[in-house]
Amino acid sequence: MPKIFVDADAFPNLLKPILFRSIQRLNINTFVVSNKKVSIGKSDNINYIIVEAGADEADHKIVEMLEEGDLVITADIPLADRVISKDAHAIDHRGELYSVDNIKQYLAMRNLMDKIRESGETTKGPKPFGAKDAHQFANQLNSFLSKYF
Repeated sequence: MPKIFVDADAFPNLLKPILFRSIQRLNINTFVVSNKKVSIGKSDNINYIIVEAGADEADHKIVEMLEEGDLVITADIPLADRVISKDAHAIDHRGELYSVDNIKQYLAMRNLMDKIRESGETTKGPKPFGAKDAHQFANQLNSFLSKYF
């Protein structure tokens, strides 16, 4: 059975009860990885791992522990790329399921936007996270979990 890994440093509060209910209902072994204390709820199914401070420390820990078929919840596109390369799955906070078919496109767009910002251009950030995004996340999570549980 797949495990769930949560890249938790930027995990939206709106998603915590959605994920917690799924973990409890299906008894999914889950790892919440962050560089500070982040709680999505108390459960025997949830393991909290706090890593050293640093930009990619949580990412490295997730990739180290990850096995084929596991699910990672992250908004970090380079992490999602690493996850896909290990034959695992990644869903972002807005419900996008990253795959072999789309991850390189997302990574290229992210890198392009980084270069534009580095050149001094001001770009728009992502739209504010809201209830519609939480609903899309819930739908994608349920769709994924229904294949395995």
